[in-house]
Amino acid sequence: MADLVAVAFDDPADAFALRAELAKLQKDYLIDMEDAVVVTHEEGGKVRLHQPVNLTAAGALGGTMWGALVGLIFLNPLLGAVVGAGAGAVSGWLTDIGVDDARMKEMGEALPEGGAALFVLVRKFTGDKLLERLEAWREKGRVIQTSLSEEQEQRLRALVEKAEESRIAPPAA
Repeated sequence: MADLVAVAFDDPADAFALRAELAKLQKDYLIDMEDAVVVTHEEGGKVRLHQPVNLTAAGALGGTMWGALVGLIFLNPLLGAVVGAGAGAVSGWLTDIGVDDARMKEMGEALPEGGAALFVLVRKFTGDKLLERLEAWREKGRVIQTSLSEEQEQRLRALVEKAEESRIAPPAA
């Protein structure tokens, strides 16, 4: 079972940088992530999700390849590629893996304008080594949601949040 961790930042650059660092740590086998999405609350109130993989584009690319292959069989690879790309794009657009998009948008609306949050779905991690490598993000954010154990959550809060914020109770879910 995966654990959800959501950390809010005042600066979206911090959220993107942390996601990039977590990707590096995944290559070092310190964390195994199922999904990592940055949510930004832009000026004017618009909430955007920045997925690591564009499923619509990936579906269109795969559909183009399979459509062209099927089109070759029926002696019209161009038509097959076009139909396949359309079908693949629609299937990619309808696919939702990882953290629920509607929930992330809802929580993103609660962020201050110009702020961001990183939502990470973690399968497993090496606690001590991971926290040690994330020292650069000390006191830069605040934990807004987690499904970690109480002890793990307190250790994460101690790293990420400023001392006065860590005493504040987390918002009700």
